[in-house]
Formats: sequence, structure tokens, C-alpha cells
Amino acid sequence: MNVEGLITDLAFILLLGAVVTILFKWIRQPVVLGYIVAGFLASPHFEYLPSVTTETNIDFWAQIGIIALLFSLGLEFSFKKLVNSGGSAVVTALIIVTGMMGAGFAIGHLLDFNYINSLFLGGMLSMSSTTIIIKALTDLGLRQQKFATQVLAVLIVEDLFAVVMMVILSSIAINNSVEGKEMLFSIGKLVFFLVIWFLVGVYVLPTVLNKWRRFLNQETLLIVSMGLCLGMSVFSVYCGFSLALGAFVMGSVLAGTSYAERIEHVVTPVKDLFGAVFFISVGMMVQPHVLALYWGPILLLSAVVIIGMIIFGTFGMLVTGQTLKVAIQSGFSLTQIGEFAFIIATLGMSLGVLEKTLYPIVVAVSVITTFTTPYFIKMSVPFYNYIERHLPSRLNFLIDRYQKEAGVERARGHAWAAVLRRYTWRTAVYSIVLIAIIALAQSFVAPWLNGLFSPSTAKIVSVSLTLLAMAPFLLALMMPVSKKDFHTASAAGSAGSIPCIVLTIFRFLIALAFVIYVISRTYSARAGLLAATAALLLVAFMFSHRLRRRMTSIETKFLDNLNERELRKSGKNNKIVNDLHQAFMTVGPGCEFVGQKLMDSNLRQHFGVNVVSINRGSRIIPIPGGCNRLFPGDVIGVIGTDEQLQALLPAIEAELPPDNKTISLDDVKLTSVMLSDSSPLIGRTPLSAGLRENYEAIVVAVHRDDEFIDSNPNLIFRSGDLLWLVGNQKKLNTLK
Repeated sequence: MNVEGLITDLAFILLLGAVVTILFKWIRQPVVLGYIVAGFLASPHFEYLPSVTTETNIDFWAQIGIIALLFSLGLEFSFKKLVNSGGSAVVTALIIVTGMMGAGFAIGHLLDFNYINSLFLGGMLSMSSTTIIIKALTDLGLRQQKFATQVLAVLIVEDLFAVVMMVILSSIAINNSVEGKEMLFSIGKLVFFLVIWFLVGVYVLPTVLNKWRRFLNQETLLIVSMGLCLGMSVFSVYCGFSLALGAFVMGSVLAGTSYAERIEHVVTPVKDLFGAVFFISVGMMVQPHVLALYWGPILLLSAVVIIGMIIFGTFGMLVTGQTLKVAIQSGFSLTQIGEFAFIIATLGMSLGVLEKTLYPIVVAVSVITTFTTPYFIKMSVPFYNYIERHLPSRLNFLIDRYQKEAGVERARGHAWAAVLRRYTWRTAVYSIVLIAIIALAQSFVAPWLNGLFSPSTAKIVSVSLTLLAMAPFLLALMMPVSKKDFHTASAAGSAGSIPCIVLTIFRFLIALAFVIYVISRTYSARAGLLAATAALLLVAFMFSHRLRRRMTSIETKFLDNLNERELRKSGKNNKIVNDLHQAFMTVGPGCEFVGQKLMDSNLRQHFGVNVVSINRGSRIIPIPGGCNRLFPGDVIGVIGTDEQLQALLPAIEAELPPDNKTISLDDVKLTSVMLSDSSPLIGRTPLSAGLRENYEAIVVAVHRDDEFIDSNPNLIFRSGDLLWLVGNQKKLNTLK
């Protein structure tokens, strides 16, 4: 690698990107579009400026950008949020992928592509770009809106679908048919590693980070978090997945910890720097001669992507019970293709089944749809308002009723069905853990023991150690119905307890199958069956109480780590005395107490709580006095009851409203206003005139009778006074 060329290319694209993005800021356009334009200007296709020396250098930096972007996404979108919105996200993503695959396949035939190329084209058109949508929503200040959460959930599910799709497309390209066994193996492998990563990460990382709490300043936390991110990315590639998937998983694991906000803060500069390089690299793929030669197919495919994503995305959200506004906003946000289109195209090129002209066409479509994405997101609300005004009242009534009924059905559910879901998840998780133990034992422990003991002794020791490691999880898998689950199921009627009994028997059989497999792999199947039955009965009768208590503590610790962020805010696991708890809350920018002294906020009178600490950056204020003020980003320690803390939490962590309009610093200027005889300020003082409230301005000086008078609250304005004010230029123009 030419290090000098690497640094030269990075310096060139960053300087060019800085100039172009400043220009786009000036003309009030999304920054991501500026990055794309800067990439085109830096590419060899634009001959009027110097270009990068080696495009692979930019690909190297862009890969780091994708990792940082997906890691940041994971920090804001935990697995818990994905599970909560998972049903809606999976159904919507399935509708989008199926619909766009069909549309892409049909357009491919229309453009005279063969069967394989049309299939690959459908795959490329079915995946929206996670990184581009995140950037667009961030630039537009829409990340906190409800539809943004739904869109991000859909994008994550689409990324998981993409892994499976690549296996299917590879199988079709090589064998001209779908290998069902290979596809199921790929899906199972993906689910297996996701669950193992998540379980180990949630169980271990919060505990370790809490032990290192006093060493984790901003510098150390950045090193630790980026090390974990890159380490998981490398391990993900080792397991056969992408770098981006590993980065996202690590971000999702850390999202549940109390360090999530701090990690997001220290990682943001890294994300912004290398994320910019990624978007610049997308712009470098624009080829003007390709646009000129294939402008017809490019425009057609761009229209198919935009219209298809709007239709299928909106329909998918409506089917899952979302409101019409959320559905339309979601559909308009998904109107582009991105990095997975390039990955699928590269796969087709490497397999030798993709026509060479298709790759630059798809790149051009990606750039066009990326360029239009922010505008379509902005158009979603006006389009919704138009549809709402012109939608037939009968159809509008049906949509509203369907949405309400879907919400009620989700909230109500069936008692025994809830128990069934809980048992299914628990069975799946413990089964995956047991598979992991068996795989580790067979791959590492057994070969190591064979080098230490004779073959017969190694077999006995290997089987014994494997079963010993599996024992706690086997017992947890066989645990009978708890009293809570039994009463919940029984509340549904006499038949409600039947699924619980069946599930207990089924789980016992699964545990038996695991033990039989371990023993019969080394000895005979008959020996495995007899030994497994005896071992499970022995464990169940002799050690059930102790092991059950141990597994309960493990599950409790896992759930506490998973919900650490929420528990720290609510203080439920931090009981002090009687029913009092200590919670830690982050002061949000929309908090009504921002800037106030504690004595003026009356938190004790309004909520009955006591503020016992304020953490501001690296400074900690223990037992703050009444003169201490609250500022956005402060982490305050509060003591109160559960009810008091729950009432206080939304008030403290309030965000600014989505439609909050803030002025730019460029709008705040020094200006002068001459008071005429008809001015509404005549006879008033700076305090009574309401300049701060009405005009967002303050008086700094008054020019009267050829002298300057310093402003004071009791100065009375006269006709002919020349006021020098600092404030919002637009509002002061109305005063003039």
C-alpha cells in the first residue's frame, strides 16, 4: 500500500468535500448531496479537476465509514426496540422485498435482460440504503419521529434478508436452481450467530464496563468502544458475514448499557469523518458517458425504485396497523437503493453471470435516488395532507378502523398465546446455547483431550465435560410451567393450561435429544438413550432446586444487563430505603427546567423528589445547592418513589418538538432602529417593551442627542432615539 498516496487521496477528497458541503449548507441543501457531488468532482470522470490517485484507497476509507455508520445505528436502535417493532418490520420488509423483486424481474425482461440478470436486478432494486437514510433523517432532524423508528426497523430486517438473498442468488447462478439445504443452513447460521453474539455480549459487556467505570473517561471510552466495534466486525467476517453486520450487532449490544449516550457522543466525530468518505465514494461512481448512453433504462429504473418503494412501503406499514401518516412517511423515506445493490452486483460480476452494462446502470440509479431521497422525505407530509383531503371518507374510515382494531388486538392478545411465545423464545435461546457448547466441545475440547489421554479415557472425559457444561441449560430448558405462567394460561379457560403441559413435555424431549446426540456420537445410540434418560432424571430430582436457583440468577442478571439503561433511569434496581429508589436521568434539550436554578424549578414541590447529584461532563456536583442550574446533557441523580420517578422522567428527558424551528446564528446580528413618533416602543423601557419575548432581541446602547447611553432596565425610550439591538434580524425588520 502506498501510504503517501493514501494520505494524499484522503486530504484531497476531504478538502473538496469541505468546500462543496459548505456551499450546500449555504444554499440550504442536504449535506449528503454535497458529499455525492464532491465525489463526482474528485473522480477521474470529471476532467477539469485533479482526481484521486488510487480509487482503492477511497474504498478502504469508505469501508471504515460503513462500519462507523452501522455501529452508530446500533447504538440508537437496540435489539429490544427491534423485537418490540419486529412483527411490523418483518412483514413490511417482506412485502417490500417481494414486491420490488417482482417489479425488478419484470423490468429486466422488458429491457431484454436474460433470466439470471433480471433476477439479480430484482435483488438489487429491493434493498434500500441504511446508511443514506440514516444520514438524510439526521440532516432533516427527523430521527426522533415515530416513522423513523419504523423505517430503521425495516432497514435492519432488509439487511438480514440480504444475507439470505445473496445465498439464494449464488445458488441459482451456479446451479440454475435453488439449493434448499444450503439456504436453510445459511439462515440457521445467521440466526445462530446473532443469538450467541447477543447473549454473550449482553451478559458480559455491561458487567465489565461497570467494573471499569472509574477508568472510562472520554478518551478511554472511545478506544474501548471502537475496539469492540472493529473486533466484532472482524469476528463477523471470520464467521462468514459482513463487517457491517458485526458493527451493527456490537452497537446494539452496547445500546442497552448506561454508557450508550456517552459512547454515541465520543464516536460521532469518527462516524462523521469516515461516513463523509463513504458518501463521497458513492459520488465517485457516477459515469457521465454511462448516463448519456443508458439514460432511458436509468430513468425507468429510478422511477420504478421510487414509485415501487412508496407503494410497497406504504402498503406494508398499513397492513401492520400503522396510521396512514406514518405509512406514507415510511414509504417516502425508502425511495433509494444503496450499498447492498453494489454488493449484489459485485457478486453477480464475480460469478460471471451479470452483464457488464448492468453494474454502471445500477450505480447511476443509486446516485439519482440518493440525490432525491431528502426531497421525497420532505414531500411526505404535504402528500399525506393532500391524500387526507381527497381520500374518500369511506376508505379513510376503513383505514382508521383497521389501524385501531390492529392496535387493540396487539394489546389484548390471548393469555395462552403470550405464554406460548415466551416459551418458544426461551426454548430457541437455550437450544442455540446448547448447540454452541456442543460445537465448541467437538471442535476444540475433544481434540485437546485426545492429545492428553488415551482414546477411551479422552472419550469419557470429553462427554462428561460437555454434559457438565450443558447441565444448567438443559435444566433451564426442562423447567416446568411456572405458577405465574400457569395462572396466566388458566385465566383463558380450562383449555388454556393444555399448551403449557404440552410445552413442558416437548422441552423435556428436546433436552433428551441433545444428551442422546452427545453420547451417541461417541458411543452407540442405545447407550445414548439409556444414559440420557438416566442423566436427565438424576439432574431433575437431585439438583433441580440448586440449578434452578442458579439459572434464575443468570436470567435475572441477563435481563438486568439488557434493561440497564432503562433501569438506571427508573431506579428500580437501586433501592435505598423503604420504597425510595435512586435514578439517573439525562436532561433533554426540551426540558422545561433547563437554565433554571434548582430552587426555582420546584422539583421537590411538584414531583416530591430530591436531586442528590449532577454529572456535567467530567465534573460531578454532589449534593447540589439551590443556586445550581440544570443544562442539557446533565445527568442528575434523583431519589424518589417509583411513581414520583416515573412522573419526573418524561419531564426531565424531554426532547424538542419535531417541528421546532430554530434560527441560525447568521440571523442574529447587530442592527439599529430609529424610533419614529408612531413607534410602539415610545414611553416604554427595555423591560416593559418585551423586546426579548416579541423580537428575540436586547438593547445594547441608545444614541440620543449625539451621545451614547448604556442600556438599563429603567431607561424610557423617546421619539428620535436610535436603538442599537442584537437579535433576530427577520423579527427586527418588522420593528423597523
